[in-house]
Amino acid sequence: MKNVLMTFFLSVLILGTVVAQEVKIPLIGSKAPSFVALSTSGEVSFPESFGKNWKILFSHPQDFTPVCTTELLELAYAQNDFEALGVKIAVVSTDDIEHHKLWKTALEELDYKGRGMQKIKFPIIDDQKFAISKKYGMLHTPTSTTKDVRGVFIIDPQNNVRSINFYPMNIGRNMEEIKRIVVALQTSDKHEVSTPANWNLGDDVIVPHYPFTEQELANNPELKDDYYSVGNRLWFKKNQK
Repeated sequence: MKNVLMTFFLSVLILGTVVAQEVKIPLIGSKAPSFVALSTSGEVSFPESFGKNWKILFSHPQDFTPVCTTELLELAYAQNDFEALGVKIAVVSTDDIEHHKLWKTALEELDYKGRGMQKIKFPIIDDQKFAISKKYGMLHTPTSTTKDVRGVFIIDPQNNVRSINFYPMNIGRNMEEIKRIVVALQTSDKHEVSTPANWNLGDDVIVPHYPFTEQELANNPELKDDYYSVGNRLWFKKNQK
């Protein structure tokens, strides 16, 4: 009987550990989970209060840490670029609002890379109770049960999740790559095309197989100025902006 009870309790303990390690991450194409929270810009309702804009939600492990500090300074420097793309930024970590306010003040006093001091216009969101982190699968328990990994959730104007990326705690994110993903998504949506590997704005884009018939090509020879194929199944349109 004693052995049976021991086996039972060990099974419960193992099951509990497995469940605790499960991470629920919103799927690409799903609606972005909603939340209301305090931030350095006051109370925010995400994503609804960010309007019909593209949105990026960044998660950070901890305030005042070196890698996070460089990332927020790079984000602050890139604010105008994101604004020009119609993107609103929000940052979340499991520190409380008072720590966020102190960190924001300290960041705005730094001159990083000789660019001058940068004002942080985007909200830094309080998630000390882990509610947001759990909704977005930011707590990866093999790494930490109390600090978020570096998550990037790109959300479109209809509040659908369009791209998800996670980075380890000790590796800073590349803001240029994040901007590139936004531009690629916007280009794909606007022109109903796909983007090839290593694509950047101004590069050729991929179009569906056989975008026109042989007869259309015969009647409109100028199409050859805009379209070309690599093999029989890979069609490109030139310099789509």
